[in-house]
Amino acid sequence: MLFHLSISAHDPRNVAQVIAELWRGHAHPFPSVAQGSWIALAGDDRGTAVEVYPIGTVLRETEGDADASGQASEDGGFTATHAALATPLSQDEVMAIAAREGWPAKYRKRGGAFGVIELWIEGRQMMELLTQEMQAEYLAAMTGGGHPAPAAAPPA
Repeated sequence: MLFHLSISAHDPRNVAQVIAELWRGHAHPFPSVAQGSWIALAGDDRGTAVEVYPIGTVLRETEGDADASGQASEDGGFTATHAALATPLSQDEVMAIAAREGWPAKYRKRGGAFGVIELWIEGRQMMELLTQEMQAEYLAAMTGGGHPAPAAAPPA
């Protein structure tokens, strides 16, 4: 079970507020790791959250009995990190939010088994949004050994 994950963004406040909107949740500042960070809370019974750090923030191990710390780096490009997030919104509502923000978004069918809305936060960070219908498809495909067959490997 996923409780939270972290991503970075050029505008952590806006990104956290949009993710919270997609969940019908809420967002607030979260400076405990890095100044300027925000957190989006789903408001569900699991405390599901996405922490959004300023672009270029990396987590580093801290010596001794201390929490990891957020530090600035020069990297701020694309990343392989992504998540599939459930949303109570319709596909049209998600697409309207993406259009309002100027973020690319499109419907995709993963492995022919379940649909997702591929949303590119700030045009660089992919999140997969699953409406209630898509969540049912996902659960049917991913539970009980029904995982879709892997796609062919990309050409070398």
